Amino acid sequence: MPQGLPFSSRFKACTKTISVFVHVFRGYPLSTTGHADLSAGPNAIKWGFTRAGKAPMKVKAVLAFVLLSLLVGCATSPTGRTQLMLVSEDAAIAASKEAYTKTLAPFAEEGKIDDDPALTARVRRITERLIAQAIRMRPDTRNWDWSIKVIDDPKVVNAWCMAGGKMAVYTGLIDKVKPTDDELAQVLGHEIAHALANHQAEKMSVAMATSLGVAAVGATSKRPGLAMSGAALAAALAIKLPNSRTAESEADRIGIELAAKAGYDPRAAISLWDKMEKVSGNGPPEFLSTHPAPENRKRELARLVPQMMPYYEEKGPRPVYQLNP
Repeated sequence: MPQGLPFSSRFKACTKTISVFVHVFRGYPLSTTGHADLSAGPNAIKWGFTRAGKAPMKVKAVLAFVLLSLLVGCATSPTGRTQLMLVSEDAAIAASKEAYTKTLAPFAEEGKIDDDPALTARVRRITERLIAQAIRMRPDTRNWDWSIKVIDDPKVVNAWCMAGGKMAVYTGLIDKVKPTDDELAQVLGHEIAHALANHQAEKMSVAMATSLGVAAVGATSKRPGLAMSGAALAAALAIKLPNSRTAESEADRIGIELAAKAGYDPRAAISLWDKMEKVSGNGPPEFLSTHPAPENRKRELARLVPQMMPYYEEKGPRPVYQLNP
């Protein structure tokens, strides 16, 4: 959101974001010992409340600071949507660089990164054309350290793009969905679109907002080490968190345009989701769990196809971005 707007306007625009944060804390029941009971959650953290339902002043003060951070940390997406932005794009890119390396490391140790030369070449060829269009759309992304890796994991049907253009696609998506080049371009274009629209920083902000609160109360407990472990952790978590339906719609709109301008048939966006639905017959693949489909997704994509066809049908060669080996 433009920071020039009055404080009152930013307050109204960020109300929903703040309410989500408050809901997180209100959602944890208090145990009979007067501590928040997180035993059902991922971390069994004692919040250190002195009495049931009442927090000490230190916790209240820190939580007030967190809520104020939520209030002023708002930005605007390419479609004009208000976004929670406690994390700047530059910070998200720096954190993602570290997270990318650590995420890939276990697979690299097992020799499961880019272990199929033909598939790697195919993925890189498509990605290089998409990146060229991404740079045309957002010239500042020319300075990103773009990268794409193929992870050999036949059970995972997924792909993602971290802030700064750090990408990966799993062999499970290739093997199970069996996408054509046009369809694979839709997947990769969609992921690039998330990065262009700063959705990674947005999800990191949500993750860190929650973690800030845990850190706040953890600071007053006997186990502060269980609080937030850093921006890199938030970056790694962000690619596993579900995207909002609005963010998905934004990525669909941007991604189908990137693919069409790169010379890939926009009609493949429809056939891709037909295939995704078939693959989800035995349970939703990870891609669908992190990319919740709006009810009207295919209908909206079909509406966009006629607008994208002129880009696809343009004559002449398409620009290519040269990825590093």
